[in-house]
Amino acid sequence: MDRHLYTFVTVVKHESFTRAAESLHLTQSAVSREMEALEREYGAKLLDRTNKFVRLTRAGEILYFHARRIVDEYERAQTLIHDLANEPVGRLAIGSSYTFGEYMLPYILAGFKQRYPRVTPKITIMNSKRIQVQARERQADVGIVEGTVDTSEMEVRRLATDELVVIVPPGHRLAGIESVGMEELAGETWILREPGSGTRDVTDQAFRTLDFTPASVMEFGSTQVIKEAVRAGLGVALASKFVIQTDLRFRLLHAVRIQGHPIHRDIFCATNVSQFRTKALEQFIEYLFAWEYPG
Repeated sequence: MDRHLYTFVTVVKHESFTRAAESLHLTQSAVSREMEALEREYGAKLLDRTNKFVRLTRAGEILYFHARRIVDEYERAQTLIHDLANEPVGRLAIGSSYTFGEYMLPYILAGFKQRYPRVTPKITIMNSKRIQVQARERQADVGIVEGTVDTSEMEVRRLATDELVVIVPPGHRLAGIESVGMEELAGETWILREPGSGTRDVTDQAFRTLDFTPASVMEFGSTQVIKEAVRAGLGVALASKFVIQTDLRFRLLHAVRIQGHPIHRDIFCATNVSQFRTKALEQFIEYLFAWEYPG
């Protein structure tokens, strides 16, 4: 692969000639010479450089868009060839929803890395809809998502089942009560995830099923912030039991089920049907399905 192109991608990634030089084990002047040679080759200025930052020009943005794909494909080819006769190795791009990615994935990766130390996970955590797009477009080797999944061009397998419960703060009138009817929650402020989140999809569906309209609503883009907001007394929320185990154990939050309407959702593992599966991907998926999830 063109050395200059790889150096260019590294400079953009690190936003610094100095950090790129350290990553590539080159001198800073050598990196500068390679970028000058690349600009001469294309006949265009690719980078705006000051003492504080490196920014792409318009020509640089065009080259980076294509160069990044070339570098990714080159690294993928290296991994696939190595896979033919060796142990799992190389980069593994994992996309995950916030709920799973923030509360389950770190523990899974710790065990996986211990078993396969030469695999380098690259983690992206976003809401479920965006992770589905990444898996479909092969920006992620595997996506872990919840809620409704579009199966077009995708191989989708159920990974685990999660229960959602209403969480209330210590001292709340419902703290310590095992289950209540929705009428008991009619006057509460509900703290919700943003649209596109798997948790939000399940919450909206539950409200429709129960013909329930919250008195007032607040939205946050993070489960951790929602938990803190509930603890602070701003309202109640519907939350995954995956994410509140510690909070329940130390009585930082209390869980309340809705009478007669248990709320469950499935967690799915999704990959592109046309994707060639490396040994690293195969072993990670196998490890995912062998993991014991809290029930």
